[in-house]
Amino acid sequence: MLWVKSFHIVFIASWFAGLFYLPRIFVNLAMVPPHSIAERERLILMAGKLMRFTTLLAIPAVALGLWLYLGYGIGRGPGNGWMHAKLAVVALVIGYHHACGRMLAKFVAKRNTHSHVWLRWFNEVPVLLLVAAVILVVVKPF
Repeated sequence: MLWVKSFHIVFIASWFAGLFYLPRIFVNLAMVPPHSIAERERLILMAGKLMRFTTLLAIPAVALGLWLYLGYGIGRGPGNGWMHAKLAVVALVIGYHHACGRMLAKFVAKRNTHSHVWLRWFNEVPVLLLVAAVILVVVKPF
């Protein structure tokens, strides 16, 4: 079980690294002047590659988490309300990841409607989600 837990933590950390950086690329994309086609294309390429890599990291992170929950029973049974809250946070992280994919598609199609300021705030969401998940797992407040 400790091997599964270790790899779960590694993949979660790696997944979040991608989720921290991808919206930062979006901020830069939103700030590219219209005449800077090469810069825009370079940032689109970077964002696309990072999105694919981040998605590949998310899959084992979620799979290993499910293995810990379903296979080893971590967080199951009475007195484990923290796990239900953590699963809700995981659902929000997956939703955030999906939202990043949709934003990337809008940037590719040149239909982004968000300002760089809005995207800077959006960039802070995964930090809050990670803090919530870590507190729930370590402190187990419920």
